[in-house]
Parts: sequence; C-alpha cells; structure tokens
Amino acid sequence: MSSPIDFNQARTLPPVSWHAPPNGCLAEAATDQGTVKLQYGTIQSGRGAGVEVVHIDTGPMQIVVLPTRGMSIWQATCDGVPFQWHSPVDGPVHPSLVPVHDSNGLGWLEGFDELLVRCGMVSNGAPDFDDNGQLKYPLHGRVGNLPADRLSCHQADGMVHLVGEVNERRLFFNNLKLTATLSIAPGGREIQIADTVSNLSAQQAATQMLYHINVGTPLLGEGAKLLVPFEELAPRNAHAASDIPTWDRYAGPTVGFQEQVHFFRMNSDSQGRTAMMLQSSSGDRGLGVSYDTHTLPYFVLWKNTAALEDGYVTGLEPSTNFPNPRTFEGEHERVASIAPGESITHRIRLHPLVGHEQVTDFAAKVQSLKPANPRVHTQPKPDWSA
Repeated sequence: MSSPIDFNQARTLPPVSWHAPPNGCLAEAATDQGTVKLQYGTIQSGRGAGVEVVHIDTGPMQIVVLPTRGMSIWQATCDGVPFQWHSPVDGPVHPSLVPVHDSNGLGWLEGFDELLVRCGMVSNGAPDFDDNGQLKYPLHGRVGNLPADRLSCHQADGMVHLVGEVNERRLFFNNLKLTATLSIAPGGREIQIADTVSNLSAQQAATQMLYHINVGTPLLGEGAKLLVPFEELAPRNAHAASDIPTWDRYAGPTVGFQEQVHFFRMNSDSQGRTAMMLQSSSGDRGLGVSYDTHTLPYFVLWKNTAALEDGYVTGLEPSTNFPNPRTFEGEHERVASIAPGESITHRIRLHPLVGHEQVTDFAAKVQSLKPANPRVHTQPKPDWSA
C-alpha cells in the first residue's frame, strides 16, 4: 500500500538515469554571486519513461525542466519552499501516452501536472470543432507535448541559458519553431523565460500562446489572495460570475468544487511591462509573475479549489488571447499573425518569494501598476467568452 501524499512537500521524480550533458553543455557555472549546477537525465520507468530531465540548482533555488514536454517547468523549490501542484495525473507523463487528439479534444489533460506548461503554438484554447463535429484544434494545443529537437546550454552576460528548440509542423498547414530560453543567475532566485516563435513557412502563419502557471499547496490555501493590476475584468461564464465579489481570494480545498475562470485585460508601465502575484494567507510566501504585454496583453485566472486529491490548484495565465476555441478568437481578432521568416518573442519572469520582506516588496510593485478606475463586469462579455 502506497504512503499518503504529503501535499506540502516537494514532489519526487520517478527514477532518473543521470548522464553526461548533450552538446557540450555546461555542468557547472560560477560567478562572484554563486554557482549554477546542471544535471541531465532520463526517467527510467512508468508513464514518464524516456522523458528527458534537466535539474538546475542555483543554491537557493532548484528547478526541474522537461525538454521532452515542450520545455515545461515541472516544479521549482526556493529556500526550501516548493512551488508546484499535486495533479491527479502525477507525472511527468511521456507525450506518446497523452492522447492530445482524442475525439472529445480533452486528451491533453492526461499529461497535465507542471508548474509551467506552454499552450500553443497553433492554438491554445478550448477544443474547436468544425460543422460536422470533427476536432479542428485540441485543448491547449500541442506544444506542451512536443519534444525539444535540440537542447543546449551556455553562459553569457552573467547568466546561464538553457535553450530548447521545439517544432510544430504539418505539411500543407504550419511550420512553426519555438526557441525556448530559460535563464537563471548563479545564486539566483528568479526564472527568466524568452520564447521566440518563428514562422519557417513562405506563407503568413497564425499563432497563439498561453503560459499555464499552476500553483497548489503549500503556497495556495484558504485565505490566499491574488494581486492583479488590471484595466478590465470579466467572468468567463455565469458560474464564474458568482465569484466576482471574491475573485481575488481563495477558499480551502472543497470536495466537488467546479472550476471558475476570469478574463483580464492588463495594465502595464510605460515599457509595456506588468506584474501580478499570488500571496499566501500568512503573507510570507508568494509567486510573482512579470511579463511583457506587447505580445501577451491578456491574463487568465483559473481557480480550481477542489479537494487536494482532485488537484487543488490555481492557474495564472499570461496569454496572447482568451482560451476560447480558436475560431471564436479569430473572429474577434485575437489570433497573432507572423509574416514569412519573421518571429514573435514572449518574455516572462517567475519570482518565487519567501519571507515577508520579499512578498511586501513585490506587492508594492504590483500596487504601483494598478490603474485608478479598473472596469469590473459582473457578467460575461459576449465578445470575450464563446
């Protein structure tokens, strides 16, 4: 009989075979501020067999990256505090076992358990079906279940950069390449992400990207709150509308809870940068997310405060659009376009925060971005929700 899950402890990977890094990658880098150590390996058994793992240790922070799963971040630990969630899926799961193209369009959920998973590149929203009921675009797209074809690591500008190239290609349809760069400083407590989506086709390409950042215990709990500097907020549907008075606060784990989703148009500074934060009820832990709204103008809040065993979690989701079916988003001009040979770069930073001082400082940063008169809709906006 297996032991009960401790939902407040860092998750443990299945057995991993550690081996020499590929492409002459760095195994260790050092500056006056500290070191970064990198380990490369492959999961040996279970549903994750064959999944490539990169473990990064900056000293105060440890990160697990999954190149085989679209360069997802499985979890992070900072100053001993895990930033993660406990999905019932309990992966990592090899993409070959995730039925992304299930006829109901929901197969993506069979591999979903990361701290950060990318949704895109061709589509990123709810399943989209044609007039005959045939699936056109599956839930959250394919990039999170595509392997990095190339993986490299180098040191530059005082940072260590892990780079993976992920391709989403189909003859007659699309030819997109994601160059995902994860950067950390030796001794650092921050994760920088620069994702460049390139159109390798000779024709115009459509693209969508959403960053599904998922947090459970020990950060999330009853009394946790969210700080978001938005210009406009609307619930996704009538069920979410009932949560508008308490959209920024969280309940504890609740058996039978049905997910609630809210859509935001973000405010930003003069450089187009914004920031938001999930704060623990105790005020001494938080996860800050900052990013560039030039390419990610929208934000999606997913509240799934179900029982712990059923995946108690919230999703913090910067996005190019709202996660409706792509056809609906195209009709409302929220599908990005890339010219032949051109690229779009999305920039995001994750800030694991431990201690009242770090949380208070980041909260002040978010507060400085809040507009004077944000608009709150108590019912769904017809042009925002399918």
